[in-house]
Amino acid sequence: MTIETCLTPERVAAMKAAGLWRDVTVLDYLDAAVAAHPDKIAVTALEVASGRQESITYRQLDTLSRRVAAGMAAMGVKAGDVVSMQLPNRVEFIILHLACLRCGAVTNALMPFLRHRELGFMLGLAESKLLVAPRRFRDFDYQPMVESLRPQLPALADYLLVGGEGEHGFEQRLLEYRWEEETVSRSLRPAAPDDVIEILYTSGTTGEPKGVMHTSNTMLSGLPFFCRRLGLDSETVVLMASPLAHQTGFIYGMVVAIMLGAKCVLQDVWNPAAAARLIQDEGVTYTMASTPFLADLTEEAGRGRWDLRAFKVFLSAGAPIPWALVQAARERLGAHVLSGWGMTENGAVSTTTPDDPEEKGVYTDGRALESMELRVVDDQKRVVPPNTIGRLEARGAGNFVGYLKRPEYYAVDADGWFDTGDLARIDAEAYIRITGRAKDIIIRGGENIPVVEIENLLFRHPSVHEVAIVGMPDARLGERACAFVTLRGDTTLTFNEMVEFLEKQNVAKQYFPERLEVLNEMPRTASGKIQKFRLREMVR
Repeated sequence: MTIETCLTPERVAAMKAAGLWRDVTVLDYLDAAVAAHPDKIAVTALEVASGRQESITYRQLDTLSRRVAAGMAAMGVKAGDVVSMQLPNRVEFIILHLACLRCGAVTNALMPFLRHRELGFMLGLAESKLLVAPRRFRDFDYQPMVESLRPQLPALADYLLVGGEGEHGFEQRLLEYRWEEETVSRSLRPAAPDDVIEILYTSGTTGEPKGVMHTSNTMLSGLPFFCRRLGLDSETVVLMASPLAHQTGFIYGMVVAIMLGAKCVLQDVWNPAAAARLIQDEGVTYTMASTPFLADLTEEAGRGRWDLRAFKVFLSAGAPIPWALVQAARERLGAHVLSGWGMTENGAVSTTTPDDPEEKGVYTDGRALESMELRVVDDQKRVVPPNTIGRLEARGAGNFVGYLKRPEYYAVDADGWFDTGDLARIDAEAYIRITGRAKDIIIRGGENIPVVEIENLLFRHPSVHEVAIVGMPDARLGERACAFVTLRGDTTLTFNEMVEFLEKQNVAKQYFPERLEVLNEMPRTASGKIQKFRLREMVR
């Protein structure tokens, strides 16, 4: 398959002239790590269900990625072919991505929970040449599903199962033979810095997934600035429990660790007690995850069972962090709790820093990284005054190079500004605050409801574990607000109790939710974001 992108020669020239695209790949960083400390542990991976833990050094990571690259080439995988991997957070994922870089193939990471309908669509759109999946994960056998899909996927030449046996066994086909010593290894063409190296489907908060395409230059451009802001270096120990099949885990777990020559600690299934043990036993200093992970880890830390003194930074992205949670997290984790904003399309764009004053570090989503620009505009694309809510646009080195086979969705104007679909405000010091998605706005009788602010207030209620507010159609006012909540333990919450609580917060009554729904759990994307479009469907 020939992969068409929206990358122009003008953008390439501008980014390289500015020094933001440095024409390096992750393989260059891997080479440096192997030269500096070949026997340092590169990856430690915990399988939560069994308790099995596996570690691999930088020297081994280098050798095995060369072996797998040559083995895939022997199977017929060529430069430009798409290799899909539906794997949990484990060592094989990282080996495979590095192997794809070595033979010029494109990594297409897929969430392990995807089933027939979603998987068939994604593999078909990508025209995947090879699929690698677990033999079994979370009580699901993958082989029958893959076999049932093969007739509708003519481009899928083969599939391999980690932990499998025979002709479809990943270990037997790619690891147990020294492919790197065969002639095929000498004909590999590694990916160039402007080649597409990743196709990652958007997590789907609003509709059909789109395949976001990145190159090494777009993916790596912001990482030096990101690491500098957070104080990350080769001594950092990264914990990644967010899926590697999501940009958070892919870039800010796997890629960051290799770039720094640091240790990456993987956790395949989220479990706060397991995460706390890894922080204690592995000396974890940094992680990045969404707000629910922070809430769970904070609650676990409050039990006082773990030594978390090594832990320095928790970067929470994906949704504003309630102030009450920040206070509790700082006290119990003893770490800097930072916020940030980004998208699959452009990676992390803004972060706060450990040195920011409280009003910036907690109540904003930070300032743009030096490789990116942000602005807020009105419906006519005019830049609005500071602290005015409008549509957030992003421009810079990290912006993606298009959606796979969907160039019409590439919402980038002639000046390079990408319409993020988010609503935000930017203050006079260039700190942004995400106030919602454009489609999440609630207009009640012509009045905009400050959704995020009301959600943060309700989060303070002692019974509320999570809260999300969405609009519901109303014949007279256009829309009214409905609050969905999950509760703590065996607590309860009635509509009247919610109203009474908000009255005590001195909130304008026009902003009160006019309906309350209590759920056992929120519908989520793979990265932990609440899917508000699902809630809107439910309330209708």
